[in-house]
Amino acid sequence: MTTPDPFHTPDPVTVASSRIMDFARHAGLDGTDYAALHRWSVTDLEGFWGAVWEYFDIDADTPYEQVLAEETMPGACWFTGSALNYAHHALRNVADDDAAILALDETGSGYEVTGKALRAQVASVAATLRESGVRQGDRVVGYLPNTPHAIVAFLAAASLGAVWSVCGQDYSAKAAADRFAQLEPTVLIAADGYLFNGTTHDRRDATIELAHALPTLKATVLVGHVGLAWPQRTSPSPVVRWEDAATRAEELTCTAVPFDHPLWIVFSSGTTGLPKGIVHGHGGVLLEHLKTLGLHSDLGPGDRLLWYTTTHWMMWNLVASTLLTGATTCTYDGSPAPFARLDVLWELAARHRVTVFGTSPQYLLGMAKAGIDPSVHDLSSVRVVGCTGSALPASAYPWVRDNVGGHVLLASISGGTDVVSGFAGSAPNTPAWAGELSAPHLGVALAAYDGEGRATVDQVGELVVTRPMPSMPLYFWNDPDGTRYRDAYFSSYPGVWRHGDWITVTGHGSVIVHGRSDSTLNRNGVRLGSADIHDVVERLPEIAEALVIGAEEPDGGYWMPLFVVPAAEVALDDALRERIKEAIRTGTSPRHVPDEILEVPAIPHTRTGKKLEVPVKRLLQGAPAEQVVNPAAVDNPDLIGYFARLGAERRSRRTAEA
Repeated sequence: MTTPDPFHTPDPVTVASSRIMDFARHAGLDGTDYAALHRWSVTDLEGFWGAVWEYFDIDADTPYEQVLAEETMPGACWFTGSALNYAHHALRNVADDDAAILALDETGSGYEVTGKALRAQVASVAATLRESGVRQGDRVVGYLPNTPHAIVAFLAAASLGAVWSVCGQDYSAKAAADRFAQLEPTVLIAADGYLFNGTTHDRRDATIELAHALPTLKATVLVGHVGLAWPQRTSPSPVVRWEDAATRAEELTCTAVPFDHPLWIVFSSGTTGLPKGIVHGHGGVLLEHLKTLGLHSDLGPGDRLLWYTTTHWMMWNLVASTLLTGATTCTYDGSPAPFARLDVLWELAARHRVTVFGTSPQYLLGMAKAGIDPSVHDLSSVRVVGCTGSALPASAYPWVRDNVGGHVLLASISGGTDVVSGFAGSAPNTPAWAGELSAPHLGVALAAYDGEGRATVDQVGELVVTRPMPSMPLYFWNDPDGTRYRDAYFSSYPGVWRHGDWITVTGHGSVIVHGRSDSTLNRNGVRLGSADIHDVVERLPEIAEALVIGAEEPDGGYWMPLFVVPAAEVALDDALRERIKEAIRTGTSPRHVPDEILEVPAIPHTRTGKKLEVPVKRLLQGAPAEQVVNPAAVDNPDLIGYFARLGAERRSRRTAEA
């Protein structure tokens, strides 16, 4: 097969001055040959990760005995014997008078938190948590928008060896409680509200409801973010105001913990029930994020990262980890494209001299459709536009070149909440092909497996990782024997991580992502649980059953229809559609509201009663019915043809419209 010419070729001057080149020289290798660098990183795991430790000068209270004492997946043992703290490394590199965090919002306004102020606030909040009863291993949870408060609270918890988890405030109190109640948290930190699309959303009542759903709380810290007055009775636990929690004069101390001590808990989407708590460790996250941000994104002192995210998407964790590199991180509260200022993110990137700008494919495609030209702003400081959340179509590449800048590397990335990092993407020394991810990330032994468990090239297969990564989960919360963890990733190929994406590894070393191979919804980069939506909709007396599907489309779009079976003698009219949307919006979040609500005669199930989410998705995408599901396994085989016809009619209609 002929290798196509790359869309983007690395600039030799940029490569020569990049951190990945400096790292390669540190390791005694040629950094201009990324493929060789990657081969070394996955064949000599101890040599590679030991070099990452040395290059980024990890400051451990206790040195490690061995880089990789046990390679078995799951259960790899990294940097045995070492003791360190993530928060110490996040706070050590930003100069006192430089901006550590730039707080921005959709109005265009903002403020900065200097390195000195950040350290002081973290020390103060940590002391408040300690006085509230937080001890090493306890859980601290945040119901917060993407503002500096969330980063300060996280680092304060981490400095104590407590475990952090956060949820955005567009989630309902019930959806947040479904996650947090599992953790039996000691302290809740919550804001009065958030800004989105010109509207201030009041979350005081939701905070009160959430606090009452968490009986283990010893304290609730209230953040006055949007200036709403808190009522007298907010929580059954003692209340502390943020302005009191964060303004004490305290000395910052970070407790050294074992390499694999829990740092944070992020949650799965909850496709088949309650969201699963995924636990990551201090050391694994520290090394993985230094590699990803420091080498692949080339971030360091003097750089600035602005990546649009919510606090419950894994990209928020990377936004916080920008501090590890000594670069400035930007938080953003609001809509990525508010109706009055569609290009506000580009304007902010220009004004604040952002060097890495991060977004989703839907954002870039939406900018193109809206006729937005970001180049009216001075974007000369932007050298990388990062893009993740779903597959980025080839059409976005020339648009970014023509409307953002020819000097910009468009870095499409694929990863997951599961490893809170990337599997494949770009680096300063990799070429880029339109519609493709340049290469697997360093340290990621990535392959595409066929149904027989064989690595394939230039064929679609399951994304697998054949050797361990330090940021693979320590375990799932409330999974004492590890059964759910093993079933999630290792049931298909024992000892090999199966992620749940369809990919192609090309003959020239790039990676093409075709979408989820399971039923997880992935909308604008935020993974959503179908179970959350089904639970809300099926509580309505007018609805007998519901099924939501998220389907990636060839043009890079994402279609999320909700199929409903109305109750007897109920018609699905516009009024009922609006009631369904409002129930989803208030019961889960606005992001869960589907693109369309369609009436169907029935929902297909397996013989044991499980909804056929993945088969319906594949039928809608055009997969042949005989390759999707065995009719003998379906409770109503006629529905296979029904959904196949629905998909065909939609594709025909879209073709005609195009």
